Amino acid sequence: MSAPLIIAVPSKGRLKEQVEEWLADCGLDLKASGGSRGYSAALKGQAGVQVRLLSAGDIAEALDAGEVHLGVTGEDLLRERGGDLDARVLLLRALGFGRADLVVAVPKSWLDVDTMADLEAVAHEAVARTGRRMRVATKYLAQTRAFFARHGLADYRITESSGATEGAPAAGAAELIVDITTTGATLAANGLKVLSDGLILSSQAQFAASLRADWSGGQLAVAERLLRIIEARAAAHETATLVWPAEAGDSDAVVERLVAEGAVRRPNGLLVAARDLARASLELSAAGFGPVTVSRPDFVFDLTCRPFEQLRLRTRNN
Repeated sequence: MSAPLIIAVPSKGRLKEQVEEWLADCGLDLKASGGSRGYSAALKGQAGVQVRLLSAGDIAEALDAGEVHLGVTGEDLLRERGGDLDARVLLLRALGFGRADLVVAVPKSWLDVDTMADLEAVAHEAVARTGRRMRVATKYLAQTRAFFARHGLADYRITESSGATEGAPAAGAAELIVDITTTGATLAANGLKVLSDGLILSSQAQFAASLRADWSGGQLAVAERLLRIIEARAAAHETATLVWPAEAGDSDAVVERLVAEGAVRRPNGLLVAARDLARASLELSAAGFGPVTVSRPDFVFDLTCRPFEQLRLRTRNN
């Protein structure tokens, strides 16, 4: 029996719930083993798959080390692994949830500091006046160093945070912070503001593949099946089918134009992007095609699957 494809998903919290909802929407129901406190699971009806329940941080580490084949975790945690992430992990699909921004935030009382250039000037002045470097509290060491280097800021030192980072300036443990925020409310409550150019990363949950894992032909085949299902469901969310009687319509010119703009022909109809649904329907009706009926497909399986083709190419080259 060939080794299973190993997938890691979050074991707790809101991200766990969102991943389970996403999988269920794709028809991939997650069934935990050993009750609610178990650390393994299975995808119902999907042979050859082993699911591990880990923390989001452990998933990022496991993908980076090649201990799992696929996983869902925050992009911020993957980027924090440092180095050339793209050489180690392939981001297959951004999932649209688990959103958060990694930002540079300073006290609101710093009225003259609004940009990274302003911060550089303050840091340089602090060293000249006190002989001490400005302290930055953060859990995101690698991304902070890389971002500050890109802005030419060197007069600082990192204070690694193990608790509530946003409270560090008020507690006197640091002058500013680099941290994750979703609404900015917690930063504001602690008297902090985000620099106008202080966005380091707009993060969200990512379905990713490890390029360091050992990939067999059987594991790639299982991955292809799963990726085709996931991509087909995503395509269904993003498209709609417009159909009309075969004899309807005065001219094919409007159909040809919609195809040129990205619509795909279907028997007696078109598959169009959801954002173009109303416009395309009205244009077809105005050209005598009708009645136009709109339907939303459950899945749209294409001949090719771009994420899998990327995975196959990258695993072949590694």
